[in-house]
Amino acid sequence: MTAKKVSEIVRLGPVIPVLAFDSAEQGENVSRALHAGGVKVLEITLRTAAGLEAIERASQLADDIVVGVGTITKPEHCAQAKKAGAQFGVSPGLTKDMHKAAQDAGLPLLPGVMTPSDIIVALELGYEIVKFFPAQQAGGVPMLQAFHGPFPTLKFCPTGGISAETAPNFLALPNVVCVGGSWLTPKSAVAAQNWDEITRLARAASELAAPAH
Repeated sequence: MTAKKVSEIVRLGPVIPVLAFDSAEQGENVSRALHAGGVKVLEITLRTAAGLEAIERASQLADDIVVGVGTITKPEHCAQAKKAGAQFGVSPGLTKDMHKAAQDAGLPLLPGVMTPSDIIVALELGYEIVKFFPAQQAGGVPMLQAFHGPFPTLKFCPTGGISAETAPNFLALPNVVCVGGSWLTPKSAVAAQNWDEITRLARAASELAAPAH
């Protein structure tokens, strides 16, 4: 599987599901259900102990699936995730050490920003696409509109508090390339092992209008 850049990955679908699993088996089932609904990119977070094994299993499900590791909060997470098969990394924030660790591991990184200072650091380090997190709590659509003036070339993947109802508002912005969200995997559906419901939600998310820019 050829390595992809973040700029390619974020354009594989309008929604990147943000996932946390209780077990690797649960992760495999949910990942399969999402892929069946047309979702090609998954962000499996390190919020649970099952994260790395779930990444490993999901990476092997299909040739066209792109699995990333989410919630990278320490530089050493980059090498661990790459070893497990992750093709990209997502972090809630960014430090120079984390940037270097991602580069050393050969792990394309989608770093999180929330403030203009965060954005300036990301731009200085060469990032053209960043995650805006936590999107809803940090100002949502109006904040992203405000960022467009001083940072016209930067593209965002807003994540945090976004729902099926609000996703189109974000996707309509000129500086948004995709959104991240956890609404594709409701806790009730996962607990009931209702994989058909997850596939249905994935299909609806895949059919949201992808940004034309």
